[in-house]
Amino acid sequence: MKRSESVWDSVGNTPLIRLKSLSEHTGCHIYGKAEFLNPGGSIKDRAAKGIIQAAEADGSLQKGGTIVEGTAGNTGIGLATLAAERGYKVVLTMPNNQAQEKYDMLAALGVTVHAVSPCPFANPDHFYHQAGRLAKETPGAVWADQFENTANAQIHYDTTGPELWEQLEGRIDFLVAACGSGGTLGGTSAYLKARDPAIRVIALDPHGSGVHDYFKCGEFTGDGGSVTEGIGIKRLTANLVRAVVDDALRVTDQAMMDMLFHTAHRDGLFLGTSSALNLYGAYQVAMNNRNSGKTIVTFMCDHGSRYAGRLLNPSWLEEKNLVPRPLF
Repeated sequence: MKRSESVWDSVGNTPLIRLKSLSEHTGCHIYGKAEFLNPGGSIKDRAAKGIIQAAEADGSLQKGGTIVEGTAGNTGIGLATLAAERGYKVVLTMPNNQAQEKYDMLAALGVTVHAVSPCPFANPDHFYHQAGRLAKETPGAVWADQFENTANAQIHYDTTGPELWEQLEGRIDFLVAACGSGGTLGGTSAYLKARDPAIRVIALDPHGSGVHDYFKCGEFTGDGGSVTEGIGIKRLTANLVRAVVDDALRVTDQAMMDMLFHTAHRDGLFLGTSSALNLYGAYQVAMNNRNSGKTIVTFMCDHGSRYAGRLLNPSWLEEKNLVPRPLF
């Protein structure tokens, strides 16, 4: 096993795990990259590292400086995890409707969090815009801006894509993944497509997001809503521009929840909602290619413990009409 001399160096090089129950049922090979094993507990540690690294390199982030970001939680936790070791402060704007465990984790990390009311992106009080203003008003601060800062997608091009290629020795048929900022899909798909244009890339999307419709018909439309956190957008970000996508699939909250409890019961992995959505998308692609032996990869973005107060609360599940059903 590798040895890391710092928290910073421990980001990435995560295991790639074959989901035995899903693979055996579909006759394909379904792999999930265990990004919940990053030091801050999610795939957003990679984006955080890329953003901090770029800001240090261009001189905008100086010793003792402040990093400001608007986040649903995981990017903020990633930034805080890496900033602590490097001596930076972190200030976040965050919607006030996210899982309580995220706020608790950020408090433990000593982060200043401005919890704000959710509103449409066009509203100047959206958490994203508030972060931009706060960064301008704070001396010595940089705005991480995970959506438009292309250091996000670049680190996935430089690390995530090559790791997948090496772990599977280039034998990849499908990459399937949802989008939050677009960084993971943008960077990873660009790298893998450059290595093998035959790899098919499928964008996944919950209801209420516009990514599915954008890749299907060129417009960011999409109705409804979702209980998933940190994924789903209705605009073309600078990171998503890099994505090389062949098709898109919509995943319902019910399907996501069925998968979440299936992998907990059958594979011993209690994962977060975006992870479960990704795995359901991979499962759907495998069912469409049943018994073909195809290799399908996706991301297990974070752990279910980060949402335990909701996912393990029968009252919350009933209120959302999301009581889990057997997957198969």
